[in-house]
Amino acid sequence: MRIAVIPGDGIGVDVTAEAVKVVRAVGDVFGRRFEIETLPWSADHYLQTGVTIPPNGYAMLRDEFDAVFIGALGDPRVPDNRHARDILLGTRFELDLYVNYRPVTLLDSRLCPLKDRTPSDVNFVVFRENTEGLYVNVGGRFKAGTDDEVAIQEEVNTYKGVHRIVKHAFEYAQIRSATLRPAQGRPGFHRGASLPGERRRRVCMADKSNAMTHGHALWQRVFKDLAPQYPEIDARHLYIDALALLMVQNPSQFDVIVTNNLFGDIITDLGAALQGGLGLAASGNLHPGKTSMFEPVHGSAPPLAGKNVANPMGAILSAALMLEYLGLATEATAVEAAVQQAVTTGQGTREIGGTLGTRETGDVIARALRSRT
Repeated sequence: MRIAVIPGDGIGVDVTAEAVKVVRAVGDVFGRRFEIETLPWSADHYLQTGVTIPPNGYAMLRDEFDAVFIGALGDPRVPDNRHARDILLGTRFELDLYVNYRPVTLLDSRLCPLKDRTPSDVNFVVFRENTEGLYVNVGGRFKAGTDDEVAIQEEVNTYKGVHRIVKHAFEYAQIRSATLRPAQGRPGFHRGASLPGERRRRVCMADKSNAMTHGHALWQRVFKDLAPQYPEIDARHLYIDALALLMVQNPSQFDVIVTNNLFGDIITDLGAALQGGLGLAASGNLHPGKTSMFEPVHGSAPPLAGKNVANPMGAILSAALMLEYLGLATEATAVEAAVQQAVTTGQGTREIGGTLGTRETGDVIARALRSRT
């Protein structure tokens, strides 16, 4: 399997090295062959060459690799972050990675900021529409920099875009409502945060159709049309502000959440807080059945780069999602178990109660994999 790796900027370089270390350990333990090619695209590369991504870059990712793993992008030396926009958002749009998939899984009760919550209370997934909404950069500024400045940012919603992300959420829940164990080894899909013996029967769609009466009326229409096709699924609608409140009050009521690009961006960071912080949060940018991209959700944090303090677990768990997507469910489960063991035994970075650095945390997880019989 060919994997393109883009370490990116700042701590992206640090955590990506540990994710690659764990993937190589998986290859050794399970007899898998991974051909990993590191691409230099980053702020450093852009500042040295003036190139954010080469003209054939997107086609190369799509046609020559089975998956893409990316660290984090962002550097104050590039004030407009054009390299990050071209590499990250560009790849999402050009490869049509319309599913942003984020599991929210609490690994240890002590990490949740809510009192008296256990891992069974914080265990859901969010599907965020990934190629439309406010992120398509439609709009403009008039009389910029003056007291008369006008700034317009348009939200784009299409029937195709809304239908396929909502349908994906229902199909994900349907598979997990029909079987006690997640669908394993199925290329192009993903197991996500499901635990052995767990079923996911509830799909919640969140919008703001009471205020955004045009674009979000389309979300209402699609959700109401699709829900009867999945009679075994409990379909529920919430306004996004109500959803945020209920995620804090009682996260255990959610199994699958589907929403638009902006709202999904916001509530998945809230979800990351519920599971112990951005350092533990993983994600995938998917086009089911096609080359897809995986990344931790934290930023590049340039002041921390190279200091061996960043938590690599989100990157390592993103690598587990990548393995699962590639059909290696057993290997993905082994990585998740190794991360779980490290968290519960206090072998991690300081912000989750450990004493280890980035590299040492990666070593612990890789050793746990290599110690398997």
